Amino acid sequence: MARLLLAAVLVAVAVSAGPVAASAAVPDWPQWRGINRDGLSPETGLLQDWTATPPKLLWKRAGLGKGYSGISIVGDKIFTMGDTGKEQFIICLDLATQKELWRTKVGGPWGDGPRCTPTYDDGLVYAIGTPEGDLVCAEAATGKEVWHKNLTKDFGGKMMSGWGFSESPLVDGDKLICTPGAKDAELIALNKKTGDVIWKCAMPEGGTKGRGAAYSSCVVAEVGGIRQYITLTGCGLIGVAAKDGKFLWGYKKVTNGTASITTPVVKGEYVFGSSAYGRGSVGLKLVPTGDGGIKAEELYWLDADTFQNHHGGVVLVGDYLYGGHGQNAGLPVCIELKTGKIMWRAGQAPGGKSAAVAYADGCIYMRYESGLMALVKATPEKYTELGTFTIATKNGPSWPHPVIHGGKLYLRDNDVLLCYDIKKP
Repeated sequence: MARLLLAAVLVAVAVSAGPVAASAAVPDWPQWRGINRDGLSPETGLLQDWTATPPKLLWKRAGLGKGYSGISIVGDKIFTMGDTGKEQFIICLDLATQKELWRTKVGGPWGDGPRCTPTYDDGLVYAIGTPEGDLVCAEAATGKEVWHKNLTKDFGGKMMSGWGFSESPLVDGDKLICTPGAKDAELIALNKKTGDVIWKCAMPEGGTKGRGAAYSSCVVAEVGGIRQYITLTGCGLIGVAAKDGKFLWGYKKVTNGTASITTPVVKGEYVFGSSAYGRGSVGLKLVPTGDGGIKAEELYWLDADTFQNHHGGVVLVGDYLYGGHGQNAGLPVCIELKTGKIMWRAGQAPGGKSAAVAYADGCIYMRYESGLMALVKATPEKYTELGTFTIATKNGPSWPHPVIHGGKLYLRDNDVLLCYDIKKP
């Protein structure tokens, strides 16, 4: 009887401990802009006042090579990309020790390095090389190449202008989605395990057809029961049916002739897109047409003087957008998603040039090209700056987006990766 009672107690303890252990797990940051490609981290318990308690540099790790690639973190591994010598690589580091576990060649080098953030899914890592769009799938554990495609040679892909392929690929179910920007393959869906073509989407005739891929990355939306992929291309904002690659809708006005960069933001049937070089921003509402189609209705247009996002993106917190405004500038602005109303605009930017943004625990993290980090309260009521600090290294423009994981802030700076403690004491 005593043994049976002890066994019952141990089982009860194990069952009660299970959910606690699971809830304590640190959420992964498995791809571009995090779990849902929206720049939002679910973490809490983070510093709220950088003036009183500035983030402490925990470590810096050199040897990643040239590149503006961000990082993804899954389990005990960090994934990024970099150019070393005459080759471009996917690189995997041990999260705890920062020891390099493997590096896998993607293709040739590119001037100032790659831009893609590797995407992790189900034991595999996917990345796109900058010069010709080499698309590589590798084993996350070993770096062994599983399959390899080339967006230029295999699909006739091209960029809208000359800064090279910059997209971070999207995995959705059994499909790998990316943007060659070709006449008959603006978007493609490949089997994520084999690289075989599932479908190709051609742009319709007329207008801006054939301008190529931009510097944005795809996001997923579901409207009226229609699952679709939305991205900003050289042809404008577009929506493509997930099932078969059918072109659903397009909106040309928001693209520009130089470089369209900002990843679209989607909430339900609402889409926000922005680009700089004198263009502006748009709020769209996607409406089912009843025949299996979708139409994009313009809710508002913000001209370049009101809001244009160069690079760095915007994040949506609740019903409000936060991001940096201006050509080569990052003036903090808050916008109501559904109306385009400017809720507030900072008097001046904390740092210089563009600002890459992320969100966690009630705050907007803004990384300025000049090498300054700023913390801003995420509220539509008024602009409230919560402190700044200067990043420990400056190896060119501070462009890679901030990553928040496990109470730490990760900042890629070309050859170096920096890690700061942002957890409350």
